[in-house]
Amino acid sequence: MTNAIDLQSVSRAYGGAKALDDVSLAVPEGSILGLLGRNGAGKTTLMSLVAGQDRPSSGTVTIDGHRPFENESALRKTIFVRDNQRYPDRYRLHHVLRIAPAFAPNWSAEVAAEIVDGLRIPEKTPIKKFSRGQLSAVAIVLGIASRSPITLLDEPYLGLDVTARWFFHDILLRDYTEHPRTIILSTHLIDESEALFDRVVILDRGRVCVDAESDAVSELAFVLSGPSDAVDRLSAPLDVLSGHAVPGLKSVTVRGSADVDLLSDARAAGVQVSRTSLQELVAAFGADAQAPAVETTPSQKGTRR
Repeated sequence: MTNAIDLQSVSRAYGGAKALDDVSLAVPEGSILGLLGRNGAGKTTLMSLVAGQDRPSSGTVTIDGHRPFENESALRKTIFVRDNQRYPDRYRLHHVLRIAPAFAPNWSAEVAAEIVDGLRIPEKTPIKKFSRGQLSAVAIVLGIASRSPITLLDEPYLGLDVTARWFFHDILLRDYTEHPRTIILSTHLIDESEALFDRVVILDRGRVCVDAESDAVSELAFVLSGPSDAVDRLSAPLDVLSGHAVPGLKSVTVRGSADVDLLSDARAAGVQVSRTSLQELVAAFGADAQAPAVETTPSQKGTRR
C-alpha cells in the first residue's frame, strides 16, 4: 500500500530541547492514524512538520514523496486543524465559510452546513466571543468539510459535550468512508476515539514508543492485578511499565504477552491477568521515563472495529 506520509529519522529541536527525537513512521494512504501521548510528547510538533508549517532539524518529512515545507502543491492538499486557531476580531462564521473554499479545493458546502447545524454553531456572534467548544466546532467544520487528502486534527473537540463529540465521530467516519483521505487524529479522549483508528502511534518525550495496527495494540502489554506480594513476585523478572497500589493490592502493566506458565502461576496465586486497553497503554508509556520503543507491526491498513 502507498504511504501518504513518511517521516525518516526526524528530529526537531528548539534551543537545546528536542521536541522530536529520531522519529520514523509511515501513514498509509486512506487510513486514520491515532497520534497519542501526554502533553508535550511531540504530537503537535509532528503535525506541524507534516503540514509544512515547520521543518525538521534533521531527517526528512514527505507527503506523497514531496517535502511539504514551502511547497505550495503539498500545502494545498493538507489541512491542519489546531486547538488554538485564531481569527480576525471582526470575523463571524460566514466569513470563515466564505474564504474556506479558496484554501480547500475539495470543499463541501453541504457538509459544512450539516456540521454547523449539528454542532449548533452561532452564526451572528463574533468568533472572538465563542466559547472553547464553539471554537472547536468551527475547527471541525474546516477539518471535515475541506475533504483535504491530508487531514490533521489536533485535539479537535476540546470543550465539546459528549453529544457533540459523538456527532463529530459519526460525521467524520461517514464522510471519510464516502471520500477517503489520510487522517491523523491527536486526542486524549482515547476510549471514545479508538474505534476510528486503523493504526496507533504513541509518542513520549519526542520518541515513538508504539507504532502498531490498532487491532494488535492489546497484544503489546498486559495487566497483572491482585495481592501485592503475589503481583510483586510474578512481575519481578518482567518488564514493568507502570503500576498502581492500594494497601494489600497492586496492579502493574507489563510489556509483552503473558505465556502459559505465567498464566498458570498467576491463577494459582490469585492474580488476574488481563489485556491492556489502549488508554492504559498510553498511560503506562507516559509513566515510564525509560521505556524504549515497542516492536511495530507492518504499515498497512487495519480492520476497523
